[in-house]
Amino acid sequence: MKKFKYIAAQLLVCCMVFSGCDKYLDVEPKGKQLLKTTGDFDLWLNAQTFTTEMSSPYLDYMTDNIDYLSVNTPPISLADFVYTWAPQFTNDVTAPAYLWADHYQRISLYNTVLLGIDAAEGGTASQKNSLKAEALLGRAFSYFYLVNEYAKPYDAATASTDLAVPFVTSDNVSQKAPPRATTAEIYQHILDDINVAIPNLPADNSGARFRGSKAAAYSVLARIYLYRREYSEALRYAELALANTRATMIDYTTPASFPTTQNVVSHPDAIYGKGYAAAGIPITLDLKGSFAGNDTRRTIFYSSWTSTVRGATAFYAAAVTPTFQLTNSGTTVQEMHLIAAECAARSTAPNGLATALGHLNQVRRNRYTGTPIESRDFTSSSQSAVFNEVLAERRRELPFHSLRWFDMRRFDMENRMSVVIRTNAQNTVVATLEPNSPRYTLQIPIQVIAFNPDMPQNP
Repeated sequence: MKKFKYIAAQLLVCCMVFSGCDKYLDVEPKGKQLLKTTGDFDLWLNAQTFTTEMSSPYLDYMTDNIDYLSVNTPPISLADFVYTWAPQFTNDVTAPAYLWADHYQRISLYNTVLLGIDAAEGGTASQKNSLKAEALLGRAFSYFYLVNEYAKPYDAATASTDLAVPFVTSDNVSQKAPPRATTAEIYQHILDDINVAIPNLPADNSGARFRGSKAAAYSVLARIYLYRREYSEALRYAELALANTRATMIDYTTPASFPTTQNVVSHPDAIYGKGYAAAGIPITLDLKGSFAGNDTRRTIFYSSWTSTVRGATAFYAAAVTPTFQLTNSGTTVQEMHLIAAECAARSTAPNGLATALGHLNQVRRNRYTGTPIESRDFTSSSQSAVFNEVLAERRRELPFHSLRWFDMRRFDMENRMSVVIRTNAQNTVVATLEPNSPRYTLQIPIQVIAFNPDMPQNP
């Protein structure tokens, strides 16, 4: 539990970094006047802010994967508020607007590129268009998180009226916030930005996997369409991403093949690398029980695996396999295989089951031990069995990658989520998340409402 407290303390320090904030965006002013040449803008996109997309595991703390025994009732710390799905992460209107501020800071920085690159000195039109394309992709990626945090899960029947977030195209944080756009409008902006970007993105980003590429754009589109529940499009873009990337899955069954760098955005499986530190997080018995005995992830990513004490086993690669101590919240080869597998398993196409198993077993062969290699495969002629196994594999593969909360939201729309119960070390219930709860959609931070009192609040 000391490990978890250490991470919570890290989060508070991170929040303090962004505490010098301004109005609704809650971000620090930028040195735009220093950007004069095309090379300056190129270097701008190498900033650490862009390599650490989703640089805090707040979203992971809300999931059914975490078991935080020392939670305080009533909540005191940031971890307490997030873990118990409190309507707000703080009662202090002067505190940073967690999550919201992080995303809008990045959006503002991307907007700086979009607004200034055409007038930059030097560089060819092609170079400028490429940098503009990268900024469009990055901005779209940030809006993907915002719309999945502060808007209801995508529903084609109500998306045109469901309120989402303001769509900001300025880098001037002193401007008044635009009104909240609808979910349909935000998703359309996201798709438009990426589709405009694709022709001008480089074919390969192997030299810097946190930078944009065509495969990165396809992978983000695959994720977007998955959460829009447009499965044929998600499958198509997942396979396009796999076909156009040089990224390769890491074989966890062969430690000699592990990357030597701890920088996750440089790992060979990253299609669009965005790293952050998720460590010392105690896992639920439910998640722990989903791993088979020949699953190598148990000892690569988790400390105290053999302990039977509740809360002892933690997601803590830094303690057991330091090369994997950072988590990639960007897109990876394995995520694309799992998206393709899920979408194919949902399909009624004649080859849907075979396609799903093909993608699923690509992941399994790099995660489970056993010879011959075919013994690692999942086999079934039951569509429901394959579908359920794909979802279970997705949870095992992406437990703390800022996606499980979004998965819970979309599964809840399909009536696949049971009540999630929080209990403290004394097994006293301290919070519950019921199916179809409005708490699956975050409230707009009180700091934002304070500067924009006319902005409608979520339930």
